[in-house]
Amino acid sequence: MTQLPAIAIVGASGRMGQMLIKTVLDSDICVLAGVTERAGHDWVGKDLGACMEGSEIGIMVSDDPLEVFVKSQAVIDFTTPTATVAHAALCAQARAVHIVGTTGMTDEDMDKLRAAARHAPIVQAGNMSLGVNLLVQLTKKVAAALDADFDIEVIEAHHRHKVDAPSGTALMLGEAAAEGRGVLLKDVRNSGRDGITGARNRGDIGFTAIRGGDIIGEHDVLFAADGEQIVLRHAATDRVVFARGALKAALWGQSKGPGLYSMLHVLGLTD
Repeated sequence: MTQLPAIAIVGASGRMGQMLIKTVLDSDICVLAGVTERAGHDWVGKDLGACMEGSEIGIMVSDDPLEVFVKSQAVIDFTTPTATVAHAALCAQARAVHIVGTTGMTDEDMDKLRAAARHAPIVQAGNMSLGVNLLVQLTKKVAAALDADFDIEVIEAHHRHKVDAPSGTALMLGEAAAEGRGVLLKDVRNSGRDGITGARNRGDIGFTAIRGGDIIGEHDVLFAADGEQIVLRHAATDRVVFARGALKAALWGQSKGPGLYSMLHVLGLTD
């Protein structure tokens, strides 16, 4: 009988962490290797099931990531940029697939992920859902088909607790639009309108961020010209779509060599 892949979850107490844990525990194609939380967290040293207000399951919450990673074939990480960079180095050491759904990563953070990816596979994406990754491809194609007479605006909405803006998904969409236009996003990005800003620059890719309530994630890409508009839209109504995508990536990565991959690779959507 073939042994099932063992998956580790970091940031166990968070909303995504708990959703990921439930998704893995409910799966019949993998097992939960272990979970971690930061040192000093109330869950550390306690049974995971009891922490999640259920029955004990015999898996203790650890504050030692490497101890958990060496028992795992893959690690799923929706934490913070600082924690994710540290986890990437440890995953490389353990030769475990690292699935990164963390947003707010800087260029310096990404350079560190690329360095770790020389030793183990990393799948990194601002959004793990199938629908969003299809939207990324559609955005690239529409942007390539339309000239700069069509203004591009990425409009995103999330819950009040989200700490970064624009969202990682919005930036994915902006990058796709810029690639379709044959430009660099950093050269045309506009996400800071306030006050008397003057007219919009031709060719800019704008970003609007909405924060409120318990919105899980909504993204619109607006292409607006004189006399007509095109709107591409994705709305997530349940975080489970991100967890399912992350698990798909974790299983996909088992057969891959070291390298930095995206969900487009996982879903076979690369050009």
